[in-house]
Amino acid sequence: MKSNRREFIKNSAIATAAVSVAPTLLNACASPAEKIGVALIGCRSMGFNDLQSFLREENNTECVAICDVDSKVLEQRAAELEQTTGKRPLTFSDFRQVLDNKDVQAVIIGTPDHWHANMMILALQAGKHVYVEKPMGHSIEECHAMVAAQKAYPNLKVQVGMWQRSSKHWFEASEIVQSGLLGSVHLVKAWIYKGYDTPYPSLPDSEAPEYIDYNMWLGPAPKRRFNMNRFHYNFRWWWDYAGGAMTDWGVHLLDFALHGMNAGMPTSVTPGGGIYYHQPGAIETPDIQQAIYAYPTHTMIWEAGLNPGIGPYRKGHGVAFVGEKGTLVVTRNGYEVLPDNSSELKGPFFEARSQKDYGDGLDEHVENFLAAIRKGENLNAPVEVGAKTAIISEMGNIAYRVGQRIHWNEEKQAFEEEAANDLIQLNYNPEWRLPKV
Repeated sequence: MKSNRREFIKNSAIATAAVSVAPTLLNACASPAEKIGVALIGCRSMGFNDLQSFLREENNTECVAICDVDSKVLEQRAAELEQTTGKRPLTFSDFRQVLDNKDVQAVIIGTPDHWHANMMILALQAGKHVYVEKPMGHSIEECHAMVAAQKAYPNLKVQVGMWQRSSKHWFEASEIVQSGLLGSVHLVKAWIYKGYDTPYPSLPDSEAPEYIDYNMWLGPAPKRRFNMNRFHYNFRWWWDYAGGAMTDWGVHLLDFALHGMNAGMPTSVTPGGGIYYHQPGAIETPDIQQAIYAYPTHTMIWEAGLNPGIGPYRKGHGVAFVGEKGTLVVTRNGYEVLPDNSSELKGPFFEARSQKDYGDGLDEHVENFLAAIRKGENLNAPVEVGAKTAIISEMGNIAYRVGQRIHWNEEKQAFEEEAANDLIQLNYNPEWRLPKV
């Protein structure tokens, strides 16, 4: 193991608590009479959905600028915003120009995962509030660094885009689990079955299109030739940039698998799965994946499949808490409480019931972020929440990549296995190392 990695493992918990960067001089709250100037970095997909939620708060926000390395996407989004808001935002291909703009008070980071940590830390250092998409970080090291960076700038707010944290029915479901209605819960399942009909073909590397700033897109990731299978939406299937379905959906679903059980870090993680559906070289992360997380009181199982569309309980996604008296299944559509039968009672332990969702939570998540900026309200998904679930997801992927059961030592903030510890940090492009905090 490299000496710097050894030092990180030894000191990560201490370093997170002992950061000594001077806090920003900016006030935490914008004046109620002023709109919050917002900029979006990464405009193609979820980032633009986030921005639209911000702009629904039209009395509170104004889109100052947007930034993307794909000039076609950038122009399309600028035109859409001009049509809907009556004002064309500034456009940039280099996010540092956004951070230099004094009219921007808050930035939305909607880029591929490998950029999240770098941009979030630099944005805080530039005095900006941050709404960062999930997964918050792309490695265990990044998650610790991002928590430390936010603590170094206590007047600035960071909301992680885990918007289920602003969706009421998920918390109702957790309360039922914790009420004892289900009896003792020793098994928790979380899953996503994507239902893709057609596997990705293997594509050769090529030159990047002229309308893409590919070097900026790579950023902290290792230098590689351009390939459309690694670009735009498909970045999530490559270890350099993301963590597959585990970090795409896992951070949402495992979050409440953990929340419902009041669970912390597991003692061990056992992997399963592989690439069975796609052509060799088409993707790098598994298209079928399992991860078994061991806890003193229960087992938590993650399962993902890119091809099948029907999962447990005939749900494409969800979390199931399996108790001795019944099971609760919760999805984005609501939850169901399913009674088991008692041989002594000659019937179910309780009456079945269900609850539909109260809304997806995205607009409420943005409202909460803006209220935190203006009024100092508590965030629904602060960096500590984002770090916990991102680290849990990384553990599942690390177990898969080393191909064995791995054991976590919470006190040392390290694995017992050397090969797993080697994946706590990323292999950065030297030009874009993780900023110091």
